[in-house]
Amino acid sequence: MEHEKHEHKAHHPGYGIYILVWMGLLALTSITVTVAGIDLGAYTLFVALLIAAIKSGLVINIFMHIKFDEPIFKVFLSLSGFTLFVIFLLTFFDVIYR
Repeated sequence: MEHEKHEHKAHHPGYGIYILVWMGLLALTSITVTVAGIDLGAYTLFVALLIAAIKSGLVINIFMHIKFDEPIFKVFLSLSGFTLFVIFLLTFFDVIYR
């Protein structure tokens, strides 16, 4: 019996994509610092968390290669993100109802 060899072709973005993502992360960090100095009232935390989520999405998808990995890794990442969200939600409810 002849065994078929399954070759896993890894897809890695080129250096240009890495540099663009890095520059994007630097720009988002600059925006975060700028927003911290501006009084947006109740929206300050929301804007800071939104920028942090975008930055973490870039790092996870591009630098950690989750975008090009098998779907099971995405499921586990989503499950851990959901668990973190539930923990944050329960913590916020605890702080609100003290």
